Amino acid sequence: MKPALAEHIPVAIAGGGPVGLTLSALLSRQGIANVVIEADEGYCTGSRAICISRRSQEILGWVGADAPLTAKGLGWVGGRSHFRQTEVLHFQMPSEPTQRFAPMVNIQQFYIEAFAHQAAGDGASVFWNHRVRTVDAEAGGVALTLDTPEGERRLRADWLVACDGGRSTVRDQLGLQLEGTQYEGRYVIVDIRQKTRRAVERLAWFDPPSNPGSTILMHRQPDDVWRIDYQIRDDEDPAEAVKPENVLPRVQSHLQMIGETEPWEPLWISIYNAKCLTLPGYRHGRVMFAGDAAHLVPIFGVRGLNSGLDDAGNLAWKLARVVRGASPERLLDSYSIERVHATRENIAYGAKSTEFMAPPDFAFRLMREAALRLAVDDPHVRALINPRQSAPIAYVDSPLNAGEDADWASALAAPGAPAPEALLLGEQGDFHLSQRYGAGFVCLVFGGPAPAMPPDVQALTITPVMDMHGQAWQRHGLRDANEAALVLVRPDGYVMGRWHGLDPAPVARALQSTGVIA
Repeated sequence: MKPALAEHIPVAIAGGGPVGLTLSALLSRQGIANVVIEADEGYCTGSRAICISRRSQEILGWVGADAPLTAKGLGWVGGRSHFRQTEVLHFQMPSEPTQRFAPMVNIQQFYIEAFAHQAAGDGASVFWNHRVRTVDAEAGGVALTLDTPEGERRLRADWLVACDGGRSTVRDQLGLQLEGTQYEGRYVIVDIRQKTRRAVERLAWFDPPSNPGSTILMHRQPDDVWRIDYQIRDDEDPAEAVKPENVLPRVQSHLQMIGETEPWEPLWISIYNAKCLTLPGYRHGRVMFAGDAAHLVPIFGVRGLNSGLDDAGNLAWKLARVVRGASPERLLDSYSIERVHATRENIAYGAKSTEFMAPPDFAFRLMREAALRLAVDDPHVRALINPRQSAPIAYVDSPLNAGEDADWASALAAPGAPAPEALLLGEQGDFHLSQRYGAGFVCLVFGGPAPAMPPDVQALTITPVMDMHGQAWQRHGLRDANEAALVLVRPDGYVMGRWHGLDPAPVARALQSTGVIA
């Protein structure tokens, strides 16, 4: 039997989409009781966000949701773009056999929601058909009024995290507005079921004969589903554009052009236009914002859901420490600083992709056609049409960057950077460094026995025998496998600081000077 909704909870999460449910699972893993308030009856319908980055797979792995994800999803490493019917780009994302996850996995959003929900276990409860109506800040907490199937309910939370999407009720209740740019170009989104033998790739056509003047994107998904996105003309009525009698002939024309002749059926139709919007700050007292409630970024480059999952990974450990009393509340300010910076980077990349995929005016259309025409014969031009897929953002100038001493061979593991991955040999067999992140601080120890660490830090000694491929010492900036060094990694897998030698004093100072420990 489902437990009743308590009157008071340490953390309430408004919104039971993939970001809210992943945050719930991450908090539960940290031992923080929480509830998720979701207005819908269950998981979403339609594919929605479908491309899950390697970084997002790591985050989902911290709560044990990676196994069902990789078992169900379709991994891919590259894609092809066509001008009319001529291939003008074949791109490959960085990948190697020793990596834990594929660069991208295609899977429908409702599967992500289900896997994250299941991973939360008993530490969290999801209350479907519960809608946040009012939000009132109180001393030391937040009071919520909820509309539920049993009538109005009141809930008091010490902390509220708004993951309630682009039309966030919490954001409206606090009188906050997103800032930025909204593009006019619209894309119809269609899910169809059709068997195919094509490889799993990101496929794009510019001005295809099947739909002249349009841009079409295709992704294979599990369950024999194609996700098809196509641009409509500026003068088309969006309400008319999503009617089946207008959608299905366009889909059929394109399938016929590319030789996909198996029978097919439509599953879901929606419409979308690109937005580059963000709140200026993601912390407002005891209310935090994450995912689409905090920012809206274009789908091109698949930065939307992936940036939302990165929000959850960044916030969960900080909020858990604050709730437990292990860190002062000001630690949460770093969440806003870091993730607003990441959003602005994502928006900058997303805006460039949008201006190419859906040119906002004649000048952009002219430049795009020139680039595509030249790319047919000139390989040097093809980089201009590379879609630049999502990648984790380094937290430049973060208040949690503790610094480093001099003379490192690589900047990959500089403070504020995502910690480099490495495949290591352990006593129980091979493991990846990313498997050790997600809960507490980890200090990587190179070149000697682990010194005594502060109470909040777990030491992981990496010997030359363990580092069988030389990945760990090279990527963390050591000049040879016997060099002594300490690299402090945050619970969310970001480097906090690194120092030559095995003196643990800089590690303790880093935790105190950055305000992680009061």
